[in-house]
Amino acid sequence: MVRSEYSGKPVSRHNESVLRFLLCLGILTSHLCAQRWRDLATPLPVPAGSTLVIGFLGGFEQWDDVYRGVRRVALDLRDHHLPRVYVETFSNHSRTLALRMIEQACGNPGACAGVILYGQSWGGAAAIQTARDLLRMNIVVPLTVQVDSVGIHDSLIPRNVKAAANIFQHDPFTIQGQQEIRAEDPAATRILENTRHSYFFRPLETLRAADASWARRTLGGSHAKMELDPALWLHVEELILRALNGTL
Repeated sequence: MVRSEYSGKPVSRHNESVLRFLLCLGILTSHLCAQRWRDLATPLPVPAGSTLVIGFLGGFEQWDDVYRGVRRVALDLRDHHLPRVYVETFSNHSRTLALRMIEQACGNPGACAGVILYGQSWGGAAAIQTARDLLRMNIVVPLTVQVDSVGIHDSLIPRNVKAAANIFQHDPFTIQGQQEIRAEDPAATRILENTRHSYFFRPLETLRAADASWARRTLGGSHAKMELDPALWLHVEELILRALNGTL
């Protein structure tokens, strides 16, 4: 049993074994279809008072996979054409690139009003790791949203985060998301929700099954079903819009 360096909570052997297997696989495959600097659409530096919205995809999903919920939310947010709001998505193993972009975008004093972070699975853990990096850069994070977050450092929310939401499932026979997040400093961070969903008895056909590969449909279980739930991603988008509008 592994214990989180930050929370002290154990990580189940089930999740530990799955994570180690996927990590080994990722070492062999992460160089394929890698995201490049030229793929970014955000101006560097951003205009004064801008907000960045950064989404991290799960597993080994490509940063621009339009069938994945994280990317769909980003594209929807871009369609709102909100002034001084810039939205990007990254693979969870491209955090170095994301941090470089944030550093250059927010390089001028007062350039960034804040950076909103969200992600699914390994992407949820990447969002919290990135928030922790931004704490060291003195950058405010108005909101983090974790969807079925999988990691060992993703339960404790750093004090530069103003509000945080966690949505997860804990069904059997699947990868299970982080059950509870808590604030490093409760006076600085408001935990909006630790909301559990269940998909165990929910037929795949009631979700966005057409976007699922054979492997997702056959082997993914509730972890994959949750990623296909359009209502869930609508909720994530609404949380982000409320944070951007100052109504959270």
